[in-house]
Amino acid sequence: MDLVALEEIRQLKYRYFRALDLKQWDEFADTLADDIVGRYGTHAMGEPLSFDGREAVTTFMRDALGPAITTVHVANHPQIDVDGDAATGSWLFEDTVIATEHRIVIKGAGYYNDSYRRDADGRWRIAATSYNRIYESMQSLDDTPSFQFLTNMWA
Repeated sequence: MDLVALEEIRQLKYRYFRALDLKQWDEFADTLADDIVGRYGTHAMGEPLSFDGREAVTTFMRDALGPAITTVHVANHPQIDVDGDAATGSWLFEDTVIATEHRIVIKGAGYYNDSYRRDADGRWRIAATSYNRIYESMQSLDDTPSFQFLTNMWA
């Protein structure tokens, strides 16, 4: 068992979520393989989203999750299988999206299914990613008049 590769892949996924939530787009892009296949499914956005390539995934995330959108992703329970310079992984995740301009809070959970590849520079990157939702819920902030957004890094 390649314990070093397992830890590097865990750190990769944690970096993916941290960079996404902190809107560190260069670091986020570096977690992705150049030819990544990204398949994201969400009821809140209406239909499954499909992106091919690092630039397409990063551009979508940057545009969709601008300063008016706050996200938090928590990942647990990784199951990672390494086979040389390739690996697969499954992660439980929970996410919260606060979109004050749209007056909504979205919460959900599911399982990511990823493929990883060790690139020529020796770094692991996400080669394919998708998830299956356990649930996704949406609440209007108009239904909770006491809601106050006390801190927002981008406001």
